[in-house]
Amino acid sequence: MDQLSEHASPVLDAGAREVLERLPALPLPGRGNTLDRWRALADIAARDLCVVKVVEAHYDAQAILADLHADALPQDALAAVWAAEGPQATLCFDPALGTVTGNKPWCSGAGLVDVALVTAQSAEGPRLVQVRTDAAGILLQPQTWHATGMGGIPSGTARFDGVAAVPVGAPGAYLARPGFWHGGAGIAACWYGAAAALAAPLQRSPRVATDAQTAALLGEVDMALHSAAALLRDLAARIDADPSRPCQTEVVRARSVVERTCTRVLDVVGRALGPAPMCLDAEHARRWSDLTVFIRQSHADRDWAALGRDVQAQEGTWSL
Repeated sequence: MDQLSEHASPVLDAGAREVLERLPALPLPGRGNTLDRWRALADIAARDLCVVKVVEAHYDAQAILADLHADALPQDALAAVWAAEGPQATLCFDPALGTVTGNKPWCSGAGLVDVALVTAQSAEGPRLVQVRTDAAGILLQPQTWHATGMGGIPSGTARFDGVAAVPVGAPGAYLARPGFWHGGAGIAACWYGAAAALAAPLQRSPRVATDAQTAALLGEVDMALHSAAALLRDLAARIDADPSRPCQTEVVRARSVVERTCTRVLDVVGRALGPAPMCLDAEHARRWSDLTVFIRQSHADRDWAALGRDVQAQEGTWSL
């Protein structure tokens, strides 16, 4: 694979690379230990959001292959899932040639991973294919990442020119499986872990004991985090109780609540502690910037609209 240009964002530092090389095995979602999986992701996110961005995709790739009854990843291979769509996504799969051609945006971990599961269009419908990232015909476009948040990993557009690709599952199977939604909730667990870590300096602040306003703001953070955690625990139990259910409404609700919790924590911690941690504590500042960008992976008001339409069609939604 061609290297990123010299203007690309910096890649993960040496310490983060060591984390990636020692990835522990995690339980697959919907197999009885979904909450353990999410707790592990939250713990990694609390330490480094850029690392968890790469790690979560690797674990998601493992789950996707298991869901679609495909061969497991090669041992010691680091995988990514490149499934972003939109006007820039022109990637097409040619079943006759077994190749993909076109552009795929937002390829997080490009230049770091060994294997990628990539969504592509075809005459048969949307397909998921597996490619080796060192295959001939892959070119990483120069990256134009201006945000300081999530700048620790490359996430640019990849151009594919007749790249060998192996189909994974039947046409449309990637989106049709319940695990698509279960995996989306795993992202919320990452957001949650980072938000909890971001709130830790406020919890430790001696001002809580002497200033009522600071104590009240910590109380607000506590209420928000506990509410979000309860929702994630409930969702994990629902998924494990019936893995055949996508739990789409519940996933959208949980993701939206966690995203709002993160937004509130970012605001309240800043109000309580002022600019000093953001300016003088490198780890806190990096987490602040990273989380601000990472939660924008939500679909924001579009998710809320979808949730509202789903709720309108249900009865007893708010029973205790």
